[in-house]
Amino acid sequence: MEGTNQTGMIHFYFRPFSKLPEVQMLIFVAFLVMYLVSIGGNGSISLIIWSNHSLHTPMYFFLASLAALEICYSSTIAPLTLASVLSAERALISLPGCGAQMFFFIFLGSADCILLAVMAYDRFVAICHPLRYTLMMSWRLCVQLALGSLALGFILAMQLTVLIFRLPFCRSQEISLFYCDVLPVMRLACADTWVHEATLLVVSLTVLTIPFLLIALSYVFIMAAILKIRSAEGRHKAFSTCSSHLTVVLLQYGCGSLIYLCPSSRYSPERGQVVSVVYTFITPVLNPLIYSMRNRELTDALKRTMMRFLLS
Repeated sequence: MEGTNQTGMIHFYFRPFSKLPEVQMLIFVAFLVMYLVSIGGNGSISLIIWSNHSLHTPMYFFLASLAALEICYSSTIAPLTLASVLSAERALISLPGCGAQMFFFIFLGSADCILLAVMAYDRFVAICHPLRYTLMMSWRLCVQLALGSLALGFILAMQLTVLIFRLPFCRSQEISLFYCDVLPVMRLACADTWVHEATLLVVSLTVLTIPFLLIALSYVFIMAAILKIRSAEGRHKAFSTCSSHLTVVLLQYGCGSLIYLCPSSRYSPERGQVVSVVYTFITPVLNPLIYSMRNRELTDALKRTMMRFLLS
């Protein structure tokens, strides 16, 4: 078996959070609640934006796209994690199954980060060039930017996943996480992985560093434009449309940077476990709450939708 993948024989299994069944059950309940809340919250945002014509603008189109991505992203990790936590014995995942989960995780996570940069550009145009906003942010461009985020995420995920799963895995082993992430799986290979680590760094820079720098640059111009607004009400309205997006950016990019922009030699499975829980379970719950609490138009649309539902 040395030096080659025995795809039909090798299985991975996930490290349990605790050896105590009671603790595992509490974790299962907590994860299940967070998963259902994230699906409900992000699904509600998508449906509200779709059903209210007043929200058919580029900003809300991107927000609905982000919410749909969050649903798919959560569903890539949560169901298998819940089954693994609930299982009394070790939950096994085959090599192809692990590869599929890693691909969709990288694909959707990368598209998510790139779409946040697109949303920053949308806010930059809206605040810095309000008179040219409808001309610059046409529906055709919005669709192209959203599809471009998906296409770039797909290409990066395909290249990285294929490269990693061409490594030889000589025996069944424990993954030091609750899903098939890049670094824990890479550490199980019985071969040198420096090329793969370098490729991961390039992908991480493409997905995290470059978009974050573009977002930061956009907000430099946005803050300069907001400070030029004379009325306090106008400044507050402009800032409120950006603060929710900026909060989500800091959550998403902060967690991703802690894992993927650190040297692989300094990777800690314990820290990876904690940070991964944050960006796979907690962040998808917080995103719809952050956007709905900081956005009056979305909150009003939600109230109108609920009233129509109750009166129907």
